Amino acid sequence: MKTIKLAAAVLLIAASYNCKDFKKGYEDGKKAAEEEAAAAAKEVTEIVEVETIKFKMEPKSDSEVTGDVTFTEEEGSVKMIAMLTGLTPGEHAIHIHDKADCSSADGKSTGGHWNPTNTPHGKWGADEGYHKGDIGNFIADESGNAKVEFATEEWCIGCDDETKNIVGKGVIVHQGVDDFTSQPSGAAGARVSCTGIIK
Repeated sequence: MKTIKLAAAVLLIAASYNCKDFKKGYEDGKKAAEEEAAAAAKEVTEIVEVETIKFKMEPKSDSEVTGDVTFTEEEGSVKMIAMLTGLTPGEHAIHIHDKADCSSADGKSTGGHWNPTNTPHGKWGADEGYHKGDIGNFIADESGNAKVEFATEEWCIGCDDETKNIVGKGVIVHQGVDDFTSQPSGAAGARVSCTGIIK
């Protein structure tokens, strides 16, 4: 009888340990599943935070320059892609100007370069200073087509920082080249295409 009781006690203890192992495994599996779900939710949140706005460029100063400009903000950086046609072959300047107003025939209704930090005009990144709208120059091919790509963490789309917010500004393509030294705008010549960044 003692032998039977001892065997029963051993089985009871073993069953107890097996239950604990099962419970621990269940808890570990549950925790892993919760962590995976949280990671997936975070990934979805990051995708939702990507914002893209697109505008059509319109000709100015009797030019035929048209196209589209797209701004995409993701992970604290804004990327601009401009697809342009109708340009004269060669080098041209592109800038962000102070106002989203393309009502005038010469595009001057957009005002001067966007310069919220009141710094001198210059080449982007120059130690001497540059405007937040000083994108720079690009090349149009023999057919008058061009693709302009630019990205920076110094812009945002609709944020509360007025030294970074591009909404309410204008995009101007110039006939000439930005010399990066002439004040206040680089002597880039006539404004041949325009759009307003309106959200």
